[in-house]
Amino acid sequence: MSQVSEQLVKECRQKLLQAKTDLLNRVREARNDLSLSEDGKSGDEADQTARVLAETEFLTQQERMRNQLMEIESALARIENGSFGVCEETDEIIEPERLKAIPWTRLSIEGAEIRESVNKRYARGS
Repeated sequence: MSQVSEQLVKECRQKLLQAKTDLLNRVREARNDLSLSEDGKSGDEADQTARVLAETEFLTQQERMRNQLMEIESALARIENGSFGVCEETDEIIEPERLKAIPWTRLSIEGAEIRESVNKRYARGS
């Protein structure tokens, strides 16, 4: 099996590190925004409801960002252990264009289609 080119790995590592930095900055900003909105804990029912909705949105956003960060960290680990760019489903090399667009991806296009097909099959069966 051929390997992902060193140049592509280098390019993807840079993109992953930049995405990680951007994500951590967004987490920090979201926390600051939430703490600013919590300054006035008093208020009528509408204010309290708005605050609860903002906190719920914050938690949902944090969960999404945490998952994204885990994917980025996992991709960086795959670069370090030499398994970066190999599809988890087919064990084939992931398309370079796909890696450039989504450097944390674990699946080739074919692998993603296979996984989606399996997930649909199990979703219908339940």
